[in-house]
Amino acid sequence: MSISTSIESTDNKTTIVKSNFLCVFSILLFATGFPAAEYLLKDWDVVSVITARNVFSFILIFIIWLFIEGIQKVKSAKWLKGFLIGLSGFGIGAFLILMLQSLTTPVIAALAVATMPVFAVSLEMLLDGRKMTLWFFFGVVLVLLGGYIASGASLREDNVGIAALIGIIGVALFAWGSRATVKSLPGMSNLGQTAVTSSGMAGLSIFLYFVCSVFFDLTNATSIITIEHLGLVLIYAWLGLGISQIFWIKAVSQLGIGLASFHLNAVPFYVMFMLFLLGDSWIWHQAFGALIVISGVILAQQKSSKKKAEFFELP
Repeated sequence: MSISTSIESTDNKTTIVKSNFLCVFSILLFATGFPAAEYLLKDWDVVSVITARNVFSFILIFIIWLFIEGIQKVKSAKWLKGFLIGLSGFGIGAFLILMLQSLTTPVIAALAVATMPVFAVSLEMLLDGRKMTLWFFFGVVLVLLGGYIASGASLREDNVGIAALIGIIGVALFAWGSRATVKSLPGMSNLGQTAVTSSGMAGLSIFLYFVCSVFFDLTNATSIITIEHLGLVLIYAWLGLGISQIFWIKAVSQLGIGLASFHLNAVPFYVMFMLFLLGDSWIWHQAFGALIVISGVILAQQKSSKKKAEFFELP
């Protein structure tokens, strides 16, 4: 009895470790999109950037899904429901976050993303009946503090008005979309769930691009397209969203949106580290902030010695 319990406990710990590494890899890929988006926004409008990213990302995810699971799985998928989740959660959410970046700076965008644990944990407590443990509470505090420090933002100096509110709404929608993807599409693999929700992102982007081009003349990317732009789009779409999204949904299904969202607060550090490898300077406050985030992630997953923390038991 004790041996089997010990083996089960070891297996659970191994699964948790693997899930966290999967989430780290997903966020690392996601971080590659920030520098690419910043370069693209110098020449392109926000609608063109988000449309190119979402369409190319969906194409990649769909091809991978079709190749791995076959045409029958594709035909029997919950396309309409997945499309609507992707449109409202990921489509509108990601669009608002990128709009925030275009109106302010990548730092403010990263700071807005750092608020996701608040919305993610709230969703799990309200909709999934999760219970807040003391360890988890302190973990949330550390993750939020670390995310703020890593972003380098200052509430006194930076403009955190309407633009920031737009970004925070986008983050809340993204958190809801992540949870809905793994909860509202039963019977589908994580890859299939990612594909059908990505179709919603792409569909909304195409619609917005059409409206902005025809009625408002707000798009300008078609007149400035180079090989460099295409390369940046592929980095942003395939690494920063496509492959990242596949691993992200997998991590959310294993850890829950609450814990998975914690890892997002290390994004500023990952971005800085990539730029450091390319020749930029090392920024210590981002490294320190990331260390606090990691501490918060570890602390939040501790369990009471008296009672198993129910918060981490996924349904």
